[in-house]
Amino acid sequence: MIGLLQRVSTASVLVDSAVVGAIEGGLMVLLCAERGDSEKEADALLTKLLAYRVFSDEGGKMNRSLSDVGGELLLVPQFTLAADTRSGTRPSFTPAAAPEDGRRLFDYFVAQAVSRHQRVATGRFGADMKVSLTNDGPVTFWLRIKPPTAKV
Repeated sequence: MIGLLQRVSTASVLVDSAVVGAIEGGLMVLLCAERGDSEKEADALLTKLLAYRVFSDEGGKMNRSLSDVGGELLLVPQFTLAADTRSGTRPSFTPAAAPEDGRRLFDYFVAQAVSRHQRVATGRFGADMKVSLTNDGPVTFWLRIKPPTAKV
C-alpha cells in the first residue's frame, strides 16, 4: 500500500462542487492499494503514518507525529500512485489493485484510522475529486508497505 503524505495547514476535497472532506492542520494522505495488498499492509501503513515524525518540536526538528500533535487526517483515494512509468509515455496501472479491492482496502483503512485517531476526513472513492491544500513546509513523504508479491 502506498501513502503520499503531506503536512498541511489546510486541505479539502470537492465532489460536484460540494466539500466532502476538509481539515485544518495535519496530514493529507493520498492512498493507493496495490495488487496483492491486504488488511495487513493497510494496518502497517496506518501504524507508520500515525507515528511518522513530520511535525516540529520546540527546537524546530521533525520529532512529533500526527498523534503527538493531535492533528487532523484527510485520506484521499488515488490509484495513480501505483502507476508503472518505466516504459513509454503513457502510464500503466496494472500494479494498482482492482477497483473492488481498492475500495475495500480504502474503506478498511478509513475505518481503522477513525478507530485509532478519530479526527479523520476523506475524499470519495471513484469520484472526480478536486483536491486543494496548503502544504506546510513544504513537507511531503512517500511511504510504501510492499505487498508480498511486489518486485520493487
